[in-house]
Amino acid sequence: MSREEYSFSMDEILAFTNKNKVAITSELARLIDKGEVVNLRQGFYLIIPPLYSNFKKLPLALYADKLFKYLDKKYYVGFYSAAKIYGASHQQSQRDYIMTKTPKLIDIKKETTDLRFFTTTDWPQKNILQKKSNAGLYNISSPALTFVDMLRYQTKLGGLNRMLASLEELYEELNENDVKDLLSWYDHKSTIQRLGFVLDEIDMDSSITNLIYAKFETMHTYPILLYPNKNEKPGSAKNRWKVDVNIKLESDL
Repeated sequence: MSREEYSFSMDEILAFTNKNKVAITSELARLIDKGEVVNLRQGFYLIIPPLYSNFKKLPLALYADKLFKYLDKKYYVGFYSAAKIYGASHQQSQRDYIMTKTPKLIDIKKETTDLRFFTTTDWPQKNILQKKSNAGLYNISSPALTFVDMLRYQTKLGGLNRMLASLEELYEELNENDVKDLLSWYDHKSTIQRLGFVLDEIDMDSSITNLIYAKFETMHTYPILLYPNKNEKPGSAKNRWKVDVNIKLESDL
């Protein structure tokens, strides 16, 4: 604990001890039974110190970076997990969310630990930040990238109305530089349209919304549905973003 280490791999333990793997596996099994260690995935373990013993889980920020160095994959903490770190904690999900680069990882669900992985081939060129935890630095999507990720994957995250209150809170963390960075590389047109529409609903006259609309005017776009539905085609859109509002927006803030 003096080293602020909250996770380790089997390879690390073998490198620091004279015990053989059978003896170490037996000792780990005893610690797992006591709830002091969690076998997160094959060959990688979490240490549960007394501070977190009642929760029987660790905050993602304490082990995400080390886990993905072990997996040798790019990552960032995102979606509801990132929104919560930025103070948009209206949606109190017990699940943690991470974006990784392909190939896809299998989700992890073990007792109180619930990790869901999203995968992309188009790795962000900007908007991945580093934050400091007690275990060191970890990667997290910026507020702007968090916002568009949640919109883009809304059908896999419970729908727009479920996340709307979190988006309204997350909006307070957006700034022009973050949005400019996003617009310099982000090219998912329908998400930009939905982003502009949702921000208009929150604050139509903001400088951030105006930035996005300037980008929108340079794009060749078509009408889209606010809530993606493969069985429904977009009709006429009565707003400047060409978004057909096919659901009623209801925030519980």
